[in-house]
Amino acid sequence: MKKAIFVLTLILPLCSFSQYIGSGSVSQGLGTTVNANIFSGCSGSRVSGIGTITSLDSKIWTIPAVTQFSTSTFLPDLYNQCSGVTPSNISAVNLATIPTVVIDPSGTTITGYIFGDNYYELYINGVLVGVDPVPYTPFNSSIVKFKVSYPYTIAVKLVDWEENLGVGTELNGSNPYHAGDGGFIASFSDGTITDANWKAQTYYISPIEDLTKVIELPDSTRSSLAATTTPSCNGTCFAIHYSLPSLWKTVGFNDSHWPNATIYSPATVGVSSILAYTNFISSWSSAQFIWSSNLILDNEVVVRHTVVAPTSISDNDSKNKEIQIFPNPIENKFEINFGANLAIKDLEKIEIYNAIGDLKYETKLYVDGVNISDLSKGFYTMKIYFENYIVSKKIIIK
Repeated sequence: MKKAIFVLTLILPLCSFSQYIGSGSVSQGLGTTVNANIFSGCSGSRVSGIGTITSLDSKIWTIPAVTQFSTSTFLPDLYNQCSGVTPSNISAVNLATIPTVVIDPSGTTITGYIFGDNYYELYINGVLVGVDPVPYTPFNSSIVKFKVSYPYTIAVKLVDWEENLGVGTELNGSNPYHAGDGGFIASFSDGTITDANWKAQTYYISPIEDLTKVIELPDSTRSSLAATTTPSCNGTCFAIHYSLPSLWKTVGFNDSHWPNATIYSPATVGVSSILAYTNFISSWSSAQFIWSSNLILDNEVVVRHTVVAPTSISDNDSKNKEIQIFPNPIENKFEINFGANLAIKDLEKIEIYNAIGDLKYETKLYVDGVNISDLSKGFYTMKIYFENYIVSKKIIIK
């Protein structure tokens, strides 16, 4: 008697494939795991897997993204429970211990504070300054110092990690196929902040239930606005992949055709109780969380911004002459007389640099003077940042 042979055929919704008219490559379903976990040994961390998937046009894609996590230097910790760095505020952070990445020896030393959901890689003028030390969770934040000349270009690769490789989803409560979200915020000591002036482009979109809902707009926005955190496609969701341009991280790359970044509130990003963010509210200054046009579906995003030199007030400018530091020389504490043209309400921050240009002190608060009793004796340069001006003053600590 012949044995019955059953053949199970997976019928894909080819109509959706045929109706997709964008420039990306479409894949469907789960990929193949290549590395089950690139990060381990930390209590509370989620599995950070890497895999591959073959799209309908026979291209092989790394999911969730090609990263430098295993080969690059980790950015210094601002807050990272995995390494035991958990300061309660910025005052508890010793900036003097943060190494400086020198891009231009004659440049300006800049300090940056960074938080990303989930993973990020920071490039300055095409140089990889460092990568996020925790690819998935627990949430962490980083601090960075680099020396560069103006103008300079910041480029950041952002990755919203996934547990179900290829379909952009993760376990959330009882739902193993919940779509995650992203979010990125950064503030730099020269006044640069993340906001809608940054450019943002997406390179991996998933989970997609209906490919016809993803369109490419004339301003290069890859719109995936039909998003849900609870897709019903589960392990058969679609994804769209786009190749990163080879020069995306460099100064000369033309990002003018990219859409501007979209702003998201801390509540939308879901960081209202995340200590890696909330412990340093003052450090983010007026920076805003940014991402592409879809916080839920866009899983690999590149953001870029070119920074021009801030306007410095010359020593002979009337505004500079009006500002007085007293006493000077300073023993433990000083006060600022702002004069008539620059108001305390417009003050953004105060920085103090030593004689060789290292940032030794920073504050965004000025209430009845500034206490610098921890600084050593010597000559320093104080920079006072306002909305549109930077005032420099020579001071002596005795």
